[in-house]
Amino acid sequence: MDLYSPNLNLTEDLEKLNSDIMSAYRIDDEKYAHVDVKRGLRNSDGTGVIIGVTGVGSVQGYTVVDGERIPMPGKLYYRGINSTDIVEANLKAGTFGYEEAVYLLLLGELPNKTQFDSFKALLAQARNLPIGFTEDVIFKAPAYNLMNQLARSVLALYSYDPSPDDTSAANMLRQSVEIVARMPLIVANAYAVMRHYLLGHSLYIHNPEPELSLAENFLRMVRPDKSYTDEEAHILDMMLMLHADHGGGNNSTFTCRSVSSTGTDTYSAIAAAIGSLKGPLHGGANAKVMEMFGHIKSDVSNYNDDAELRRYLSELLDGRHGDESGKIYGLGHAVYTVSDPRAVVIKKYARKLAADKGRLQELELMENVERIGIELIMERKHMTIPMCANVDMYSGLIYSMLGIPVELYTPLFAIARSAGWCAHRMEEALTGNRIMRPAYRSAIKKSEYIPIEQR
Repeated sequence: MDLYSPNLNLTEDLEKLNSDIMSAYRIDDEKYAHVDVKRGLRNSDGTGVIIGVTGVGSVQGYTVVDGERIPMPGKLYYRGINSTDIVEANLKAGTFGYEEAVYLLLLGELPNKTQFDSFKALLAQARNLPIGFTEDVIFKAPAYNLMNQLARSVLALYSYDPSPDDTSAANMLRQSVEIVARMPLIVANAYAVMRHYLLGHSLYIHNPEPELSLAENFLRMVRPDKSYTDEEAHILDMMLMLHADHGGGNNSTFTCRSVSSTGTDTYSAIAAAIGSLKGPLHGGANAKVMEMFGHIKSDVSNYNDDAELRRYLSELLDGRHGDESGKIYGLGHAVYTVSDPRAVVIKKYARKLAADKGRLQELELMENVERIGIELIMERKHMTIPMCANVDMYSGLIYSMLGIPVELYTPLFAIARSAGWCAHRMEEALTGNRIMRPAYRSAIKKSEYIPIEQR
């Protein structure tokens, strides 16, 4: 392997090195057969390996009876309260509920009116970025992928904090409130800078208004004319509530807790979680769903022809369409079996919005892909436990109908999930009391050191 040849052609030479590189990192599956390795931190039955206890959130997709998983409609609880109830109550009352979910996750209980008014005032006060931050941190290094910009900006907030390494409960709560309040502004500004410097559009920066909710402010900040409807703001608020937390076992929250177990600062832990969420198998899946449906709409002539759609989806699973990954994005979940409660709520409100926007045909296509795709996957994998659409299947369509650019889909997920991350970070830092240190079984073949002159 010669990476530093004098006439290195980065494209051709690196392609030639690819097989050598793959060989250096290859581990045969048989290595796993003789040891009890929990690949992906999953047990042999697909359940997650238990590595801790949390009082922040709970994800329930099945019950266990006599050692067997019994499927059930999915439930998601925030501090013991059904998240669906929080969403439905706020939509019925015409109120904005994300801030209430943040209070619940961070402080462990629902606020009374006086507490909630004070908390919203605190969020409004924390919403402004430090003086010069946008110019010094965001303007000077625009990025096409806003998740990298967001992670770097959150990490940079460390330098503006007078007590960045203080891990007392009060200081971590203060940092958490500031991060939740500031992330929407960071994303909005990073998006404006990206559009201007990398895509050649006019630059506009809108400041948040203290009396508005996070959902209202976000729509106001990312749109050139600052306009939005009340319905749009409430639908976005619903999405934020549904994404606020998902227990301790999802990859980004686990990453946040793992990093927090070392005793590091809040900004490092949240930036690490953002890096995890960027992955297309995690938060980036909502954008991959919309990309996949773009291919389906181009290649399938009749969306209501089950035979044609089944043929196409079968070929998609063979890796012959789309990104050739062999995946139908938006289907399946590590915990949920019968249903993902978030997808159920989103789908319910997506129908009315799709009717208003003239996009019912797209929604019906998604429903057909959900139905046929699940049948195909279960047949191929000989599954007996039910499989469902996950939150990513319909969330991208909601954002699209709200006129939100695809570049903002995953950052919006991060904005919402910041509440859960911060709550789990505090729980781990205050109660974990032990650094997470998993083990890997060695697959190394021992060999002798050969002096360089003899190689």
